Amino acid sequence: MSSLLITLLMVIAAYLVGSISSAILLCKLFRLPDPRTAGSNNPGATNVLRISNKYIAALVLFFDILKGTLPVWGGYFLGLEPLYLGVIAVAACLGHMYPIFFEFKGGKAVATAFGVLLPIGLDLGGLLIITWLLVAKTTRYSSLAAIVTVSLAPLYTWLLKPIYVYPVLMLSGLIIFRHRENIVRLIKGSENKISFKKK
Repeated sequence: MSSLLITLLMVIAAYLVGSISSAILLCKLFRLPDPRTAGSNNPGATNVLRISNKYIAALVLFFDILKGTLPVWGGYFLGLEPLYLGVIAVAACLGHMYPIFFEFKGGKAVATAFGVLLPIGLDLGGLLIITWLLVAKTTRYSSLAAIVTVSLAPLYTWLLKPIYVYPVLMLSGLIIFRHRENIVRLIKGSENKISFKKK
C-alpha cells in the first residue's frame, strides 16, 4: 500500500476520531448543560470548567488530547513522512472544530492540537504546557494562552526537531485562524476569563 493511500485513510480516520466531542458527550453523561449553548458556547475543556468542575474538565482535556495523539502516532509508526503526519494532524483538529457527528459545531481544538504535537517529543509537550500555564495564570485568558502557545510552537519545534517545523506551522495557522473571534474580543477587552478555583 502506497504512502499516499495510507495517508488518505489516516486522514479520514483522524477526522472521524476528532469529530467525537468528549465535551458534549461527558456533559450529557453527567447531566450538565450543553457546552454549545452554555458558558462561552464552546465545546471544549475550558468551557466545561466554567459550567461544571475541574474533574470533568480534566476528563474532557484528556480525551481531546488522546484523539489528537492516536492518529498521528499511528501515522508515525506506519513510517509516514513529516508532511503527511502534518496533514493527519490538521485532519484531527478539523474534526474537533467541525465534527460531522455534531452538526459541524465544534471547539477550538487547542487540546487536540497539543495531542497531535506530543509524538514529536515530551520535551516539546513540556514547553507547550509551561507556556500555556504561564500565560493563563498571568492573564486568566485561556484563548490568549492558546494563541501565544501555538504561536511559539513552531519556534520550539525548530529548536528541538526542525524536520517537523512545516507541519507545526500548518497546525499553528489553523488554530490561530479558529481563534479570530477571540482575538477581536481580546482587543476590545470583552473576552471571558477563566478561574482556577475549585467549584
